[in-house]
Amino acid sequence: MKKSGKKWLLCGFLVLLAIYAAVMLYHTYKPLPKGISYEGKTYTVHDQDIRFLSDLTYREKGTGKRKVEQAVYPEIYRMIDQAHQFIVADLFLFNGYHDQKMKVPPLAERLADRLIAKKEKEPGVRIIVITDPINTSYGSHEAGILKRLKEHGIRVVFTHLDPLRDPTPLYSGIWHMFFQSFGQGGTGWLPNAFGDNAPKMTLRSYLELFNIKANHRKTFTTENGTVIASGNPHDASGWHSNIAFLVKGPVIRDVLESEQAASNMSGGPELPQYKGKERGKGRIAVQLLTEGKVYGRIMKEIKAAKNGDSISMAMFYLADRKVVRALEEASSRGVRIRLILDPNLNAFGHKKIGLPNQPVAQELVKKTDGKIKIRWYNTGIEQFHPKLVWIEKPGRSLFFGGSTNLTLRNLGDYNLETDLFVKAPNDAAITKDIRRYFGRLWNNEDGTFTVSYKKHEGFSTYLLKGLYRLQEVLKLTTY
Repeated sequence: MKKSGKKWLLCGFLVLLAIYAAVMLYHTYKPLPKGISYEGKTYTVHDQDIRFLSDLTYREKGTGKRKVEQAVYPEIYRMIDQAHQFIVADLFLFNGYHDQKMKVPPLAERLADRLIAKKEKEPGVRIIVITDPINTSYGSHEAGILKRLKEHGIRVVFTHLDPLRDPTPLYSGIWHMFFQSFGQGGTGWLPNAFGDNAPKMTLRSYLELFNIKANHRKTFTTENGTVIASGNPHDASGWHSNIAFLVKGPVIRDVLESEQAASNMSGGPELPQYKGKERGKGRIAVQLLTEGKVYGRIMKEIKAAKNGDSISMAMFYLADRKVVRALEEASSRGVRIRLILDPNLNAFGHKKIGLPNQPVAQELVKKTDGKIKIRWYNTGIEQFHPKLVWIEKPGRSLFFGGSTNLTLRNLGDYNLETDLFVKAPNDAAITKDIRRYFGRLWNNEDGTFTVSYKKHEGFSTYLLKGLYRLQEVLKLTTY
């Protein structure tokens, strides 16, 4: 090849590289849609107006038999029965797809049946379901359960993910440049990653999936109350351990306002208005936080923790570097820290290798000389899926709970996420319930819930550490 030809080839490559860099940077830092990354007002509620709910799957002592306790969706079913004005739900996974070898409860069908029955009995009740395109495998097929809802007059809104920032810029830059313009239509022909009973997927849907973008929220709201949860109405998630807060009062208005932003960016409808009033001044403070506002507040409160305070977490994913360092620094200040973590060994029947929790746990234990105490949840085919943070101080406690894992993708204004931030006296019922929850799991009271940190400590963890740090640097993670 002549020198001039090589020169033009090099110039063309450099131009393409510059375009690629520009596309990556824009989609990583572009302005968020209006109303995303929301910080609501702080309201006060009475003890009876807020509740902590939990789902637990654990093993019976002595026999190892699986035991299941579920409170979250039974409460949501009661909310449906008692609603007479509106129901607004924002649910990430709302489908029955799973590998058929798994024996799971039909959570998605049960919720759909309840919503349809409510609409048929009371046609005047407005019901809107906001959800993620993962339920159509990113355009490969119709979502059967959600189609049923639409056929019965329930409005279903699929979130438009493209306005959100890209959490995997190295890949997403290529996708925007070369694949996005082809769209998502077509007939599926590839096995579905979400279950062997799910319709087949197209290659273009897989290419979109690899962007790892999501509306990851789990909220359920009526005129009577709102549930901010960590769990999905998803059959393959049916045995997962999860948590939720149920709260009444004007925070409902803020939930609807935050969901209006998700509806607006997705071509959805105007949502109902909450017209209730505050029922006098209570002693428990509640505040709605979404996306990056969760990050900012969690970091602020961990950094403010002092000698004599304690931090407890029940967490599915713990990976964000800033959070990890903040925990190490808090421990050095004399803050007592205990973590109950999922070992990250399975996902919907598929084996995983322990990322990110196992290498992160090893780092926390090693760098604090064992001062940070960690126990693993004793999972089977299910996951330990809560996202709960408890910071206890003299006289009062702070709680964060909802959909937000402690990862950059969940905290950093990438995914759509919703948490409730709670400040409560240490003698409040909500605090007592969460103290009882942690104590039961940590001490294996009336069941086998957790196992020692050493259960998943070993040479392989050192190998995982390198992979975890590389993924964090390159932003090529699935968590």
